[in-house]
Amino acid sequence: MAEHVSRAGSATAVATAPVAAPVSSAVASVVPPAAVAPGGPVAGRPRARRLGPGPRRPYARLVGPLLLLAVWAGASAAGVLDPRVLPAPWTVVRTGAELWGEGSLRTDLGTSLWRAAQGFAIGLSAGVVLALAAGLSRVGEALIDGTVQVNRAVPTLGLIPLFILWLGIGETFKVVIIAIVVYIPVYLNLHAALAGIDSRYVELAEVLRFGRWRFVRQVVVPGALPGFFVGLRLAVTGSWLSLVVLEQINATNGLGYMMFQAQNYGQTEVIVLGLLIYGVFGFASDSVVRLLERRVLSWRRSLSS
Repeated sequence: MAEHVSRAGSATAVATAPVAAPVSSAVASVVPPAAVAPGGPVAGRPRARRLGPGPRRPYARLVGPLLLLAVWAGASAAGVLDPRVLPAPWTVVRTGAELWGEGSLRTDLGTSLWRAAQGFAIGLSAGVVLALAAGLSRVGEALIDGTVQVNRAVPTLGLIPLFILWLGIGETFKVVIIAIVVYIPVYLNLHAALAGIDSRYVELAEVLRFGRWRFVRQVVVPGALPGFFVGLRLAVTGSWLSLVVLEQINATNGLGYMMFQAQNYGQTEVIVLGLLIYGVFGFASDSVVRLLERRVLSWRRSLSS
């Protein structure tokens, strides 16, 4: 009996020996013994290359405008820039302080903000409603989308003479033009986001027997928010771009009117002051929208987060 057991054990050792040798030799050929650290990663393997932009730096978007301002100030101090062509930054700041003390800049600033706010509110509401109606219904898409595409192809500022004939030269036509400029990018981006929602989510909502409002709240809104914020950023910029043109047409106040009057009197520093105020407003409003986007879409993992 003992002899039989010893023969079986030796046979087992002989049978397993040829299997262990190739495995160990294969591992040794792939990973050299010197490269393997006990309890650690392979030392000879190259590190993974970082392809993303890296962590977000606070206030990093201010670097570009501040650098441009520094170059402007340096060129003005060195006498490279002619003050009649482009005044120095301190000259523009001093002019703004004088106009603010007189009260005219405060009045023009408040008027421009109120016009932009009215047109933006109307255009944003119209863009969202039309995009939802066209994106969630084939009938709505047939009635709305083609009309909006035609309106998009027509230059909005080219409609000014027609709207003056319809609405008169006053505040109404200015607000309507701003609203048209705002609603088009909101509609286009929101409608594209609605059309891009994965149909599998819709099928899942149908299987779970979602109601219309629950479907909109849990499927449509999360899927369309990224596109909506893109359109919102474009709309904010568009409202300021249209405002500077509209306030030079039969206006009696506003930043555009102030710049138009400065053109007649050759006051370059006042024109540059108006442009800087528009730029600051545009940069600030875009930053607010971006901050709101990061807060609302905090659940999304992307390169910008």
